[in-house]
Amino acid sequence: MKKQFWLDRWAERRIGFHLPDVNPHLRRHWRHLEIPSGAEVLVPLCGKSLDMLWLREQGYRVLGVELSDIALEDFARENLLRPDWVEEGGFRRAAWENLTLLHGDFFHLALEQTRNVQAVYDRAALVALPEEMRKVYARKMACLLQPGTALLLVSMDYPGEQMNGPPFNVSEAEIESLYGDSFDVRLRESVDILARNPQLADKGITRMCEQIWVMRRS
Repeated sequence: MKKQFWLDRWAERRIGFHLPDVNPHLRRHWRHLEIPSGAEVLVPLCGKSLDMLWLREQGYRVLGVELSDIALEDFARENLLRPDWVEEGGFRRAAWENLTLLHGDFFHLALEQTRNVQAVYDRAALVALPEEMRKVYARKMACLLQPGTALLLVSMDYPGEQMNGPPFNVSEAEIESLYGDSFDVRLRESVDILARNPQLADKGITRMCEQIWVMRRS
């Protein structure tokens, strides 16, 4: 899956992955990370997620990274923010009070750019990537984070042969394989979402769960 795939999705407004409200898993589980107020939170592949505003409202400094300029322009316009983009470390950067957006490729982030990150929130990054890219993504994440950094991850678990992602199926075994060597990994909750999405059952999907993971960089 190439970068152009996601750029095209934004250009064509095929963004069913975008939630029009704050993710309920974030509201319910963020406290389990025990992150102090004022800490910097990384949101990879952030799109125009309102979760970033919620995190800022809780007293955190938010660092969002996104490939699509359309997504970031939408976010700024819809939230009445006036971006003043500057070039920085191979990215375009815009900042407001306690909110910074980086326009560019997450895989090009340098350790210098994440040196102050104390937590990560990943709702739609890992599940947006095919298997081989997920391996690279998890390794990159481990390289960018200091020991003790917390991570809240939302993944999808369903029979992979029944649907082609994204969002991609990421089993519990794969989560352990991707993160187990570098993070303490705990499954906080598994939520059956098939019952409230009958259109998925109509497509022949027999099981679909959202799984919420709390991790800490070892």
